[in-house]
Amino acid sequence: MFEFAWPWMIVLLPLPWLVRRYLAPSPRALERAGRGEPPQLRHPGVARLESAYSRAGVTVPPSLLWQFLLLWVAWFGLVGSMMKPQLLESHTEVVSSGYDLMLAVDTSRSMEALDFSVDGKPVNRLAVVKGVVGRFIEQRRGDRIGLVLFGDSAFLQAPLTTDGAAVSTMLETAVPRMAGDSTAIGDAVGLGVKKLRERPTGSRVLILLTDGENTSGSLPPREAAMLARRYDTRLYTIGVGSDDEVPFPQPDGRIKMEEMPLDEDLLREMADMTGGAYFRATDSRALEEIYREIDTLEKSEAESRSVLIPSPLYRWPLGVALAAMLLLALNFMRTGRPVRFSGGGAA
Repeated sequence: MFEFAWPWMIVLLPLPWLVRRYLAPSPRALERAGRGEPPQLRHPGVARLESAYSRAGVTVPPSLLWQFLLLWVAWFGLVGSMMKPQLLESHTEVVSSGYDLMLAVDTSRSMEALDFSVDGKPVNRLAVVKGVVGRFIEQRRGDRIGLVLFGDSAFLQAPLTTDGAAVSTMLETAVPRMAGDSTAIGDAVGLGVKKLRERPTGSRVLILLTDGENTSGSLPPREAAMLARRYDTRLYTIGVGSDDEVPFPQPDGRIKMEEMPLDEDLLREMADMTGGAYFRATDSRALEEIYREIDTLEKSEAESRSVLIPSPLYRWPLGVALAAMLLLALNFMRTGRPVRFSGGGAA
């Protein structure tokens, strides 16, 4: 399909005629200025002298007609190139199959608990989540992924993007307590739903990872789950860690056993309200199994749109204009004089 991107530029076509008609000085004035002569009295019989010559017998040399034509061809070519002609290829239907995934990761004080181990060494909960979630992100080909970190409040760390490496980097920089000591589960879910609601229905997924119970925030968790259901967002909740007493590092460097309660009933209810599921992760292997199970879920069609790819054609009229101006320049070099035009044509 052919079209002009800037069709309104066609209004420039009569510009040379308008300039010549209303702004250019008369040929006689130009002639006098060229000779440097002052204005003189005209012959009283000029009218009779002019009538003595028949205009029917006056002919315009063919060379001047060609130059006149070349000037207009050059101007038409320039205006045509400024109108940005382009050829639109047949529309292509682009369909991407995948999820719009928003990850909400708990960074509260309890994520410092050392109830996980990697290669026999104790590590805190957030470090394990980073490793497992990072590998999960690497496998999400074609999915948009965003990241929300929450503690006392929820913060958008990375908007929805197909750049999984950038999201992994943002997650890797997270540390416990960076958003406060408390746990605002409702705020995290609400923020995730807000960022997902503009995406196509059927592909919105929110994965919540937390190791505690809701102790902060302005939005109650159940109301946040109802909001997710309203905007057709599936919520998968993951309870991280053990609910028994767990080793916890103290400011003085000692390790003390502390109880970290996990509200499993709340997390399970929130997931059920949205058609999602609740998982319990007690070690790093359990977390990996959970993500593998999420991978097996049926993907939805995330986006479908029509695309028209333009191929610019301005080079062709611009080339014609340049060729016409080149011929005019060669003629000027040969004859040594430019072309002049009167009000009605070449002269």
